[in-house]
Amino acid sequence: MPNVAHYSINADDLKRAQKFYQGAFDWKFEPWGPPGFYMINTGDESSPRILGSLQGRRELVPGQKMTGYECTISVPSITKTIAAIKEHGGKLIMQKTVIAGVGSLVFFEDTEGNSVGAMQYDKGAE
Repeated sequence: MPNVAHYSINADDLKRAQKFYQGAFDWKFEPWGPPGFYMINTGDESSPRILGSLQGRRELVPGQKMTGYECTISVPSITKTIAAIKEHGGKLIMQKTVIAGVGSLVFFEDTEGNSVGAMQYDKGAE
């Protein structure tokens, strides 16, 4: 069953955002992948965790900066998910992108105008 598997915090000032979340919640940040991208370690191994990241604010839809938290849903088939999104009134706002060692990712807009990610996780992705 598809499930929320990842969230991203979009920020204009990454250092300021790190300072806030570290001070308020004692979260730690580790650089990962492209410049300006950090994985979040909440440090709480006693409860189920969703992977999180902090990244520079971007525009998935031209002219609309991402605000708030961005969620990515884990799906078994990105191809079937793309078809289902379109069939049910959603639209792709970022075509399928392969992240090496992670999987295939798309972003879509739901019928309410929310931007959401869908990822078919695959550690062997190239």
